[in-house]
Amino acid sequence: MIRKMTLAALAAVAVFHVAVFIEYGTLWVGTLAGYKELLLVFAFLLPTFWAHAPIARRFGTDRLPTLPATAKALLEGGSVVLVSLVFWVVFFSFPQHYLVPTAEVTPKALRLSLAVSAVLSLFFYYFVEREHSRQKLQQEGYRVTQLQKETLQAQLEALKNQVDPHFLFNSLNVLGSLIHLDADRAVQFLGQLSDVYRALLAAGAHPLVPLRSEMALVRAYAQLMETRFGAALRVEWDVAPAWEDALVPPTAVQMLLENAIKHNGATPRKPLVIKVSAADGMLVVENNRQSRTDAVASTHLGLQNILRRYHHLTDRPVAIVPTPASFVVRLPLLTAPAV
Repeated sequence: MIRKMTLAALAAVAVFHVAVFIEYGTLWVGTLAGYKELLLVFAFLLPTFWAHAPIARRFGTDRLPTLPATAKALLEGGSVVLVSLVFWVVFFSFPQHYLVPTAEVTPKALRLSLAVSAVLSLFFYYFVEREHSRQKLQQEGYRVTQLQKETLQAQLEALKNQVDPHFLFNSLNVLGSLIHLDADRAVQFLGQLSDVYRALLAAGAHPLVPLRSEMALVRAYAQLMETRFGAALRVEWDVAPAWEDALVPPTAVQMLLENAIKHNGATPRKPLVIKVSAADGMLVVENNRQSRTDAVASTHLGLQNILRRYHHLTDRPVAIVPTPASFVVRLPLLTAPAV
């Protein structure tokens, strides 16, 4: 509001003094009373600027897609002129006819003021409001580009971690052991490993995916890890079907499980317990904290990536609550795409 008032005041001063110069050949008005006209110009421009914003939104690039471009441009310009006509009647014609009945205003002067008002309104619309809308569109485009970059980075990071030689080495070792000990479990483990890669690739490059898709990846990954660690790892689920249509950034939940397993110790006597639940519009991933004998340095890249993506998607914050006994991350569940 302050921005529009300041802009209207500056524009009114400029327009008023241009008119004075054209009429009298000077920028100075001899009497203070002559500046009453300046107030009328300001009173005209301020609501005009306010009216321009909804017009620009109504005729934005994503609106009225079925209307031909030429017809849309003519309708947009006509709307601006129509608004200027209404404000001209309110702030010029009405005051001159009813508030100052002794003022002599010729029809030619009225027509000229109407034409000038329409031209001014069009000028400020296309060179002020549309320019502002163009800048906002550029910022939105940059935000979408950044979001796509963050999403692709998350998928790349997830794939990189899965194909990491250490991960593959451990997985193949588990698979080799199972082949000799339990052929059925070996086949199961190989299928789970395949499911993880398939779910990762199915995530695509979308900034948001339904929770059901993310949970398919998370459950496949959890089953793979439970087969690998046995009784040392337990993943508990409490996600009601009602939340399946909510949206989350792809691989975000999987990355949280991966972090929990990477940075915590786990034994059959002291298992690592990861709880995944949904409530009150939040997806909660919680695990008990247990120190590892071979501590792994944390780069926090996974959490930072999730935070940045949510920053682009919504104003709702990601809550990270570390305590000596547990580590909790709460991800907002979104009801509609924000890009």
